[in-house]
Amino acid sequence: MTAANPYQWVEEYEAKLADLKQKSENLAENVAAAGATATSKDGSVTVTVGPNGGLQNLQLGHRAVELGGPRLTALILETARAAQKQAATQVLELFKPLGEGTEAYQMVSDSIPDDEVEEDTEDAYDEVDDEPEPAPAPPPVSRPAAAPQPAPVRGRARAADDDDDDNQPW
Repeated sequence: MTAANPYQWVEEYEAKLADLKQKSENLAENVAAAGATATSKDGSVTVTVGPNGGLQNLQLGHRAVELGGPRLTALILETARAAQKQAATQVLELFKPLGEGTEAYQMVSDSIPDDEVEEDTEDAYDEVDDEPEPAPAPPPVSRPAAAPQPAPVRGRARAADDDDDDNQPW
């Protein structure tokens, strides 16, 4: 019988630890460089996001000015969602070497929406209603409080001129 190396488990542990450390360093470098850029179908909007989905750049083409506010807003949001999904998928791929069953992989995987980006033949901004929303009703006008009325006078006030009182006896 040959005696097994009593420190073999330590060597195996150190090898696994070195491998995990190298994968972690690669992951950190690659995640820092990750991101995605998406361009709308008509090329009027280009959005770049970082690995966390945060907006890094927004470029509007010449046609963007012609779209109007609601359509341009819808197109920017649609394009940003596409870029964010691409970035999240890219980051998820970077976590694979660490193991698909890990909590970190599951956390990143859960952050990616299940719904696929719809490939419509029409642009998203065509679906936006061009009718402006009605203006909100103006707030009610408050009237100033009525000026205080003088207290009623009891009895009749006497006029300075007694000639006028002769025609009215009461």
